[in-house]
Amino acid sequence: MNLSISLISFTLPSLVVTFTIVAIVMTLLMVFVFKNHNNKLVTYLQNFLGVWYLFSGFVKAIDPLGTSYKLEQYFTEFETTFEPTWIGFISPMFPWMSSMAIYISIFVIILEILLGIALIIGWRPNFTGRVFFALLVFFTALTGFTYLTGYVGEGTNFFEFSKWGAFNENNMKVKDCGCFGDFIKLLPKTSFFKDVFLLIPAIIVLYKHKDWHQLFSSGIRSSIMVASTLGLLIYCISNFSWDIPHTDFRPFKAGANIKAERNAQLDAMGSVQILKWILKNKADGKVVELSNAVYMKEFQSYPKAEWEIIDQIKSKPAIEANKISEMEFSSFDGYDLTDEILDDSEASFLIVAHKMYATGFEDTKVVLDTIWKMDTVQVAEKDKEEVIVRSFDRAVEKTVKFTNYKWDEDYLADWKEKIKPLADKAKEKGVKMYVVSGGTSEEVVESLVRETGINAKFLTADDILLKTIVRSNPGIVLWKNGTIVNKWHKSKFPGFDNCGI
Repeated sequence: MNLSISLISFTLPSLVVTFTIVAIVMTLLMVFVFKNHNNKLVTYLQNFLGVWYLFSGFVKAIDPLGTSYKLEQYFTEFETTFEPTWIGFISPMFPWMSSMAIYISIFVIILEILLGIALIIGWRPNFTGRVFFALLVFFTALTGFTYLTGYVGEGTNFFEFSKWGAFNENNMKVKDCGCFGDFIKLLPKTSFFKDVFLLIPAIIVLYKHKDWHQLFSSGIRSSIMVASTLGLLIYCISNFSWDIPHTDFRPFKAGANIKAERNAQLDAMGSVQILKWILKNKADGKVVELSNAVYMKEFQSYPKAEWEIIDQIKSKPAIEANKISEMEFSSFDGYDLTDEILDDSEASFLIVAHKMYATGFEDTKVVLDTIWKMDTVQVAEKDKEEVIVRSFDRAVEKTVKFTNYKWDEDYLADWKEKIKPLADKAKEKGVKMYVVSGGTSEEVVESLVRETGINAKFLTADDILLKTIVRSNPGIVLWKNGTIVNKWHKSKFPGFDNCGI
């Protein structure tokens, strides 16, 4: 099942129109067919908000790991923001929340969908209205914070309001809110004003909860909520723990020609032109905006000692860039092997691990140390030339310190039971295999090889890129001619002979 091609063309305005039409149809049915309503406006708003939250929750439920990665970005930003303030005592909780991100992700996703269902069927109006409003206020604060960080320059804390400057998108650490997962990428500013807009109907349904329509009996409504909770929990877990998402909204989907898309994006980025320069006077804070032609002609009038460049306004590339343009796989000695993989006309496997679950600790080991004797020998009596001759004396035991690694047992078992047999079969059949990891040292890789005996070429890459490629750690990707033939969750790989190579 792959809905990405048909759905990815949607934009926020087209979604709003779709939600509006669906809510109108539902409202008309309730008013004229089922005769179940107390207030037409409230009924419509219940349906509109319910459909909105059902959809936005569902596209995230398809890929709960994606939402957890977005939450990790937020938690990292919160930690650095709150740490130097008077409420810095809350900063230590954010790393813990990052470690629990997948569970928080599932909770928020299920809550969002359940609120959508509760609004549509009218389950416990007073309670649902309050929880819905509270969650929307939380989302509004989150997207508002993200958007406002665009005014916070480098080296300035968010709460140092007097030091805020002109808005610069590059200041934002989180570039999109993740409101619709990877289905639609919304700028934080767009997300913030979307949530502000939703607050209006949310307030109405909150204070008009006595006018809500209610479908079915009280018992049936409660049964729907319980059954939905259990079903959604299983569904969310299945989309990352047991398999990769059945619908891929990301650019690295099966069948995508990554080589062609990467070349197109890089060409488009190369044609981008600087349209304007925004400069700030270091003495009086005056900000000026100059066209590129004027700045190139008069740049000597704006010496770096007196003026700083705040931003460059550039033309939009013909093709919007995404993670494909940032794709880079490097060897541990610094060689870029991206083109080697993309240009290969033969099939190859890419084992993706955005993080290696190994903990380093100081250990000691005993090694043999050779002791040599040094003697001076006269080799030419006439010239009285002397040379130093080294000869073996003895070998002694010596204790040395080194970094050893303790591996998560379940994680290591995946490599031994899933990846090692594939590596052996690939070597036997002459098929290349690469293992690419994120933020991993060469020592950790050497430890993995010692533990598993895997024979492959090990590379390194950005961990966010690897998370985007496949939602499994480790995950298996089959490439050929720069195209992703297929990709699998570690537990769903059908075996070398059945993978379509």
